[in-house]
Amino acid sequence: MKVAELRNLSIDELEGKLVEMEEEQLRRRCNKVISQLPNIMLIRQGRRDIARVKTIINEKRKEVVNEG
Repeated sequence: MKVAELRNLSIDELEGKLVEMEEEQLRRRCNKVISQLPNIMLIRQGRRDIARVKTIINEKRKEVVNEG
């Protein structure tokens, strides 16, 4: 998902997306262990996507605090 699309989501939607991404990352790591992951670069990309979502969540929370 692109950053612009993520920024349009609410904090609750982002947290839901984060849970989905973390579950998918767990499946990828398990598949890597049993040698069923065709592209191990997916693990790195997943880690970066999770970090990206967490960053956007933190930015949005800071905006809410500064506005309030």
